[in-house]
Amino acid sequence: MTEKSTETKVEEAQAAALELAKYSDDRRSEALHAIADAIDENHDEILEANEVDVREGEKLLEAGEYSQALVDRLKLSPEKLESITDMVRSVAGQDDPLGRTRTARKLDDGLELYEQTVPIGVVGTIFESRPDALVQIAALSLKSGNAVILKGGSEASESNRVLYEIIREATADAPDGWAQLIEARADVDTILEMDDAIDLVMPRGSSEFVSYIQDNTSIPVLGHTEGVCHVYVDSEADLEMAEEIAYDAKVQYPAVCNAVETLLVHEDVAETFLPAIVERYEEADVEVRGDETSRSIVDVGAATDADWSTEYGDLILSVRVVDSLEAALEHITAYGSKHTESIVTDDADRAGTFMRSLDSASVFHNASTRFSDGYRFGLGAEVGISTGKIHARGPVGLEGLTTYQYYLEGDGHCVGTYAGADGKKYRHEDFDGSWTPGSLSE
Repeated sequence: MTEKSTETKVEEAQAAALELAKYSDDRRSEALHAIADAIDENHDEILEANEVDVREGEKLLEAGEYSQALVDRLKLSPEKLESITDMVRSVAGQDDPLGRTRTARKLDDGLELYEQTVPIGVVGTIFESRPDALVQIAALSLKSGNAVILKGGSEASESNRVLYEIIREATADAPDGWAQLIEARADVDTILEMDDAIDLVMPRGSSEFVSYIQDNTSIPVLGHTEGVCHVYVDSEADLEMAEEIAYDAKVQYPAVCNAVETLLVHEDVAETFLPAIVERYEEADVEVRGDETSRSIVDVGAATDADWSTEYGDLILSVRVVDSLEAALEHITAYGSKHTESIVTDDADRAGTFMRSLDSASVFHNASTRFSDGYRFGLGAEVGISTGKIHARGPVGLEGLTTYQYYLEGDGHCVGTYAGADGKKYRHEDFDGSWTPGSLSE
């Protein structure tokens, strides 16, 4: 069979999106359960394909072309596959994001305006080495009624192909072409030019790659370029709590964008806090790089100016001692990527100042930055994290994959009735109500 062109795949996705938008929530959720069941039934096939990717990744690691973090992101296991199917079923169980009446407004008797949630349409996604990202993105797209173009990293190509085929076969009753897989780098450039057919692009990858996407398309782009996240241990912190949070934020899974990269510590607690946390980091093989003050307290390597703005994605952490809450805020504002920040403090006023003073998508009090995640936020999963402010922010789940339309229900109404000095006045009264075709409120 001849491989379809990227243009053909996008055209098929366009047609499928119009059909999928009309599917009931039950039909979309049934398709998601079919995907979860199919993944459960095909563990061996998925793991065999993944082993090919991991072996190749380990060769490139030995050659110095890949990092250990990238190889770790590649790996699947039976437990990981179980968590993937749990995620798919969680998405299926979410409330229907479509057909919600956001606003109902009576313009006049018998003339009513409804603002209704609808799918975005065709979403193009380019994502990094994690094969589970393909399933997350496909699941959220299906639940929200969107067709999706999937472009995974070449390092996970075998895993992605198998997972895509499993999803495609499991959703054979869904509109043909609702999910499309593209693989070549040249295909990315093709879809970036198709602004008349693709409604949103969501890149997940390196800072340089996301910037490339943003610079080379007129399609709206939703994503983040870096995850330079911070934990600030305040002068009023519970230091045992701070130690657990700082450890979890770096060590629990260092290869992801919500892992902490810089630890800021108030000078009043630095001499007590730093020796304990650095000892735990060293036991976990974390390379700690500190500023001059930190290095006068603990024996760690020297941090450079570049470290403060670096997303390591690995067991590396930079540490700076600050003399005030204001200094911590200034550091985060100067070097952060507007992703996720956390303050550890028992002082509610200082926590409030911290949280209101930052422009990051997520700001936490006494919690690990690792909570910045669609599943943990109760969104089912996420297609990515947005550090912008339009159209979605933070972990992007089902709500971030919807937009809205205005539906107007009338009874022969014409604008001329309301025109001119003697025209009838609009009522413009909001009311509680939901739209159904042909309905008007009492």
